[in-house]
Amino acid sequence: MYGEHFSLKEPPFRLSPDPQFLYASRQHARARAYMDSIMWLTDGFVVITGEIGSGKTTLIQSFISELPEDVALAHVAQTQVSPVEFLQAILVEFGFRPFEMKKAELLDTLNTHLIELYGSGRKVLLIIDEAQNLSPRVLEELRLLSGVETQKEKVLRIILAGQPELKDKLDSPNLEQLAQRVRLRFHLGPLNRDETREYIRHRLAVAGAGERELFTEDTFPLIFRHTRGTPRLVNTLCDTAMLCAFADDRAEIGSAEIEAALAELQWHEHPPFTRSRQRPALSAVDDGKDDTGSFALARLRILHQDRQVATRDLQDGRIIIGRTPDNELQLQSRFVSRHHAQILTRDGESVLEDLNSTNGVYLEGNRIKRRRLRHGDRIQLGEHTLVYEDLRDAATSADEDEVLLPEEALDSDGEHDQEEDVPDDLDALPRTAERSGD
Repeated sequence: MYGEHFSLKEPPFRLSPDPQFLYASRQHARARAYMDSIMWLTDGFVVITGEIGSGKTTLIQSFISELPEDVALAHVAQTQVSPVEFLQAILVEFGFRPFEMKKAELLDTLNTHLIELYGSGRKVLLIIDEAQNLSPRVLEELRLLSGVETQKEKVLRIILAGQPELKDKLDSPNLEQLAQRVRLRFHLGPLNRDETREYIRHRLAVAGAGERELFTEDTFPLIFRHTRGTPRLVNTLCDTAMLCAFADDRAEIGSAEIEAALAELQWHEHPPFTRSRQRPALSAVDDGKDDTGSFALARLRILHQDRQVATRDLQDGRIIIGRTPDNELQLQSRFVSRHHAQILTRDGESVLEDLNSTNGVYLEGNRIKRRRLRHGDRIQLGEHTLVYEDLRDAATSADEDEVLLPEEALDSDGEHDQEEDVPDDLDALPRTAERSGD
């Protein structure tokens, strides 16, 4: 509608997934690398999770569009199905019409076809989108199907993509065997403030704007505040703002058009369909903000052999801790695995999780797998100690060694709360099967 007005070839902010509009943020590039790895990994699944509107489907479409010709692909997106319907859906993708087949015939036909494809030199790839909807029975069927193999290797490569609930299903006790087959996991989070700006500019450039700046600089903080960097929400808000500018015969989109779009969409301060929220931080050290404009909710003090060497602020989201440069927090030590641990900060709390490291994660001398962090906790990773400071609830004196615990940290009896529950929606990021303390 407004394409001619802004001299664009096509609408830049359509909600339908289009590979040419994919913006390769750091997270999306890393998820894509994990998906690419499935072409040479033949002994496990790759799992990609992300919130609604985070760009999973667009990423998948981009990946599919660049697959080499020797790959035989089955892409299943209808996932609220029975085990028989699931097997039928896969065979349909391979060109069969299996609707009169019984389950035993379906399995025999599929297994035979997979072996034939492998024998002809083809790589066989199954991608399941919206995999969080798969029932436990279908997931178990998928595990059995993944076991099809020749004398040398597994035949079927599998990518599962879905919302965070997928992680909970895979970690349920009755699917333990399936979870053990997961080779790599990655969770797509929202874009940060700078990435949101570049995402908007990228889509406009692809649509034909070139180097023209159609959105004024003051619009980007406003867009980020109301979308929290979720790509689908960014698209919705920007598209509506461009319609408002078109209706008012404006050549560019400013903050007035963004405000008009917000009123049209009836959005308030926090956007719809988002699960996480950010809270202001109180800090005696700085203003509590990082370069993305997000508030720091907590802080890690990093000590090496009892000497502080760095600090790291934590906002809503997660950081991966490990030895290699691709981690958000790199600890260069032979005692630290490549991807050693992660900290998820969400909904007013931070949770620490060991990512199957070789030498383990220790808290107050005890090896732990997963634990909600409390102010003052000392996390031991080899020769490094990470001291966790909760900036929302802690009043930090000038002497950093003296800490006042807030009244909320005490239960009704005046004792420190020992609650150990962790969020149900904790989504594990890369769990590398390769343990790397070596």
